[in-house]
Amino acid sequence: MKSSGNKPRAGAVRKSRKGPQVGSGGQGRQALEGKKPTPKAEDRPYHPAGKRKAAAERFEAAGGKRTGKKPETTEGRSRQARPSGPKSSDESEMVTGRNSVLEALRAKIPVTTLYMASRIEFDDRVKEILSIANGRGVPVLEVMRPELDRLAGFDSVHQGVALKVPPYEYAHPMELLDKTISRGQVPLFVALDGITDPRNLGAIIRSVAAFGGQGVIVPQRRSVGLTASAWKTSAGAAARTPVAMAGNLNQTIKDFKKRGVFVLGLDGGGDTQLPDLKLAKEPVLVVVGSEGKGLSRLVTENCDAVVSIPISASTESLNAGIAASVTLYEISKLRAAAKK
Repeated sequence: MKSSGNKPRAGAVRKSRKGPQVGSGGQGRQALEGKKPTPKAEDRPYHPAGKRKAAAERFEAAGGKRTGKKPETTEGRSRQARPSGPKSSDESEMVTGRNSVLEALRAKIPVTTLYMASRIEFDDRVKEILSIANGRGVPVLEVMRPELDRLAGFDSVHQGVALKVPPYEYAHPMELLDKTISRGQVPLFVALDGITDPRNLGAIIRSVAAFGGQGVIVPQRRSVGLTASAWKTSAGAAARTPVAMAGNLNQTIKDFKKRGVFVLGLDGGGDTQLPDLKLAKEPVLVVVGSEGKGLSRLVTENCDAVVSIPISASTESLNAGIAASVTLYEISKLRAAAKK
């Protein structure tokens, strides 16, 4: 006899199956079961650490030695290898302007190339520049004005000519003093204490040449050198007036004093007025301080006298180049009066 109860619906009975149940959780677990641990960064060839490791292994295979440090990147090597001082590959200077170029050629300083703008307007200076350059076998290159602007510097007034010269060869201060004395001249030199503006250096060189000085002395450190801007400002006087470099300015001052040269420092608060200067007739080394700080303490202590230039109370101070010019003029005037 059949039961009168309800019959189970077809398909309602779940049949058991072997293996994991079908579902998202089972799929996730199955996907993770067969994977290995994540490799280290240095073991992944596409990772930067892996590339460094591979490069180190190639370096060792080629016979290199490991130092225990991480391999350096190209940027790191170039940053460490870059010198802190000026570039040594090409330290040439560009002398620009017709007067400066002509004076440099007349003085027979070593030159590399003469650049001239195309369709330049010829005058007597340009003709003489070409004549001297051709006579000395200096290569002459005609360039377009935009190119000459780039070579000379966009802030330079080159007047259509520029001269490439090798690095300036500085004289030794004591050698300049010996030459001056051997010629029977009364020494008159100017030393720079921390002058950083090349235009001041150029102006001082020009004044030294104009008032009978024999040379300029610049310190090796914390001072401007004879750059193209200084050449330009000197209006060619740098070709006639030697510039010496002192490894230690204070020691050079002491050496000059041992040779009988009086050292005069220029400072607004000096205890001696320039018109009352009596030492001008003697061998003199004038020391000019920096544009902002003036003379340094040690230099001031080593000076025989600190001289000031009387100026109007409404003017705070004089430019270093102007102060040197006024002083050199006064010295030359006093020396000329002494000869009479």
